[in-house]
Amino acid sequence: MARPPLLTLTDVALTFGGKPLFTGVSLSLAKGERAALVGRNGAGKSTLMKLMSGALEPDGGDIWLQAGAVTAIVPQEPDFSGYDTALAYAGEGLDERHFAEAELTEMGIDPTLDPATLSGGQARRVALARAFARQPDLLMMDEPTNHLDIATIAMLETRLNAFKGALILVSHDRRFLENVSTTVLWLRQGVVLKSPGGYGKFDDWADGVEAAEEKRLARMQTQLKAEHRWLARGVTGRRRRNQGRLTKLMEMRARHADLRAGLAAGRAGADLAAESGDVLSKRVIEAKSLHKTYETPTGPLPIVTDLTLNILRGDRIGIVGPNGAGKTTLIKLLLGELDADSGRLKRNPTIEPTYLDQARDALNPRDTLWETLAPSGGDQIMVQGTPRHVTGYAKDFLFLPEQMRQPVGALSGGERNRLTMAVALARPSNLLVMDEPTNDLDMQTLDLLEDMLASYDGTLIIVSHDRAFLDATVTSCLVPVGGGQWLQTAGGWSDALEQVPSLLGAAPRPKAAKSPAKPKPDRSAKTQTKLSYKDSYRLEELGTLMPEREAEIAELEAALAAPDAYGKDPAAFTAKSQRLEAAQADLATMEEEWLTLEEKREALTSGA
Repeated sequence: MARPPLLTLTDVALTFGGKPLFTGVSLSLAKGERAALVGRNGAGKSTLMKLMSGALEPDGGDIWLQAGAVTAIVPQEPDFSGYDTALAYAGEGLDERHFAEAELTEMGIDPTLDPATLSGGQARRVALARAFARQPDLLMMDEPTNHLDIATIAMLETRLNAFKGALILVSHDRRFLENVSTTVLWLRQGVVLKSPGGYGKFDDWADGVEAAEEKRLARMQTQLKAEHRWLARGVTGRRRRNQGRLTKLMEMRARHADLRAGLAAGRAGADLAAESGDVLSKRVIEAKSLHKTYETPTGPLPIVTDLTLNILRGDRIGIVGPNGAGKTTLIKLLLGELDADSGRLKRNPTIEPTYLDQARDALNPRDTLWETLAPSGGDQIMVQGTPRHVTGYAKDFLFLPEQMRQPVGALSGGERNRLTMAVALARPSNLLVMDEPTNDLDMQTLDLLEDMLASYDGTLIIVSHDRAFLDATVTSCLVPVGGGQWLQTAGGWSDALEQVPSLLGAAPRPKAAKSPAKPKPDRSAKTQTKLSYKDSYRLEELGTLMPEREAEIAELEAALAAPDAYGKDPAAFTAKSQRLEAAQADLATMEEEWLTLEEKREALTSGA
């Protein structure tokens, strides 16, 4: 039996700057429906969500929301200005703020945290807590998985699959959309088409829609049909390329296994010395017994413990794990940007690395696309050592010739991401290192990036929480298994999860070992760190708060361990158990924040 609609749009039209954005959008959503909103970059997905929420009025048509229905939005960039604490933001407008406090605790966030000190992942979890605390009937989420680790994404999937209201999702995370959505809203050419199934069945359905259209376009030129196909679909048209990428990836994984088998066999017998020698010549980075530990106010925090690793030419390695596990630190150790406490690191002198970090390259908003790609002038750009015409190279990243003289500041977010990728991938390199490359990417750019990485013939190291992206690009994964230990698994993310099921749990992040007799690090002897005043103050504050929280945990554990603790006062026992769980989550959050600030301080110090 069909459920009554919660939200209905009828022939909605909207024009921006004289250009029609929506020419007649009609759709309906009922409670229990979870819709993935997809469309090419610039099609108007965020604008359509603003119309649905009532933040924007249409030029024509009707938008109807069931009377009394509560709406909540998780924005892509939450605005914390004017809020003193995480609870003040999450609980704004609620009569019963304990709902917000409970949601923050569920997300592992201390309600008293200053929003100005939040990391990207913490900010995302606070925004989620604010939305869930409102117990909405209609929930809208714009890139909700950005900056979240895989364990938190899995928790969010479970939460959304149990959600009783209507859900609208905009996300670049295809595995997330496949796992959560029950339908797809395809925004194209000013209207919305609604699929009968979730995102996992979207390509098949879209192929049928386009096949019918292509019959009507059969008399047009082949090039025109191809251009129409791309512009009409935006996020689809991947199947043939995906099959080609998959075949190539499987071949790479087979070669990867053969190389490592040859290396192991070379150690076993002299008759295979020649083959072994050939394998040895392919080494890019060799790490032996690497150790790296940070001294925290609560004791040593192991990031890398006894790591022995051979990275060979052509390897495609994914580094996965929860936030705070030390993935970025591991990359910097392997690149030689950070010194290990002990162990040996050898890098092939012929490697030319390109490192695209999470911050991405800063683009000058006043420069044009042309000036950004060819800062020295002229009409040529060197791409991996080969000259290319600027316009031709820009076209590879979906930029039109008429855009070349536009200022960077006029580009959309997705276009700026494509330009950043174009600049980074042009540099000559045989080792490409990418830290969270899919953050904030639209589907077009993500699909383009996978195509380009499939044809990259160097060595690739990727830190990512995007499970589908890892499955499509890497041949092995480095996985944290506790205490600073890292395990190399064959295959992509799905293979790693089979071998290390705890990846979806909260256990793998390193924990500071208790060392009560250890004195605090002497910060007075350190040189100027160049941290901002806010970061320096927060680092010192955490140095006080972390031992206090650890002492509280120890006190609660001792109280709960008493033989008669429950029988004497069951209510007090329950309250202490709940507080212990909250304090442990609070300490884990503080340790993650402390590690982020300490890595930042160390990076600034080493660069001074």
